[in-house]
Amino acid sequence: KQWYQRRVAITAGIQDPIIFDIRSRPRSVPVTTGSKDLQTVNLTLRILFHPDPTLLPSIYTNIGMDYDERILPSIVDEVLKSVVAKYDASELITQRDAVSNSVADDLTRRAETFGIFLDDISITHLSFGAEFARAVESKQVAQQEAERSRYYVEKAEFEKAATIMSAEGDAEAAKMLSKAFDKVGDSLIELRKMEAAEEIAANLAGSRNVVYLPKDKGMLLNLPA
Repeated sequence: KQWYQRRVAITAGIQDPIIFDIRSRPRSVPVTTGSKDLQTVNLTLRILFHPDPTLLPSIYTNIGMDYDERILPSIVDEVLKSVVAKYDASELITQRDAVSNSVADDLTRRAETFGIFLDDISITHLSFGAEFARAVESKQVAQQEAERSRYYVEKAEFEKAATIMSAEGDAEAAKMLSKAFDKVGDSLIELRKMEAAEEIAANLAGSRNVVYLPKDKGMLLNLPA
């Protein structure tokens, strides 16, 4: 074996050397699968991988130079389908970290059986089918309607309570006035009449079209003939 700039050359006798790149390389693998509640799930997994340098002869002999093309899509599909099937669609969103960790652990072990090391694994895309989208939209609409109904109920209850309090206040005020009238007799009514008469007289006094006549009805006015 000859090592040069993180590339490995495998030689056998006088045959031409086989060059393997053992640097970490990225690859994205899209997968469509189903959740525990039978919703369609679309995922894309991005991985950084490199071959185990000690197993290059075995990789070349048993798999070939295109080992990543032959192995990675297959095991990614296998692991994602196995993990996603354990979760409902909503759990895939709320428990995304747990899902990612489970995928990483299972996929790392699976890849190592083929002499492939995974340096990084991440879910870069997660979406659901049209049916799930419609279900989510319907649920949101239902929640909004429920919130609106609750608002109207609370508003009606508040207005009802305010009306009752107002009526009770008016009744209490009337009761207090009734007690006051019973206590002072007609004197309070006469006082209110006098106050009203004074106010009317004051308003009339300020008007130029008002003429005051003496109380004596027998008095005649000297009018020109």
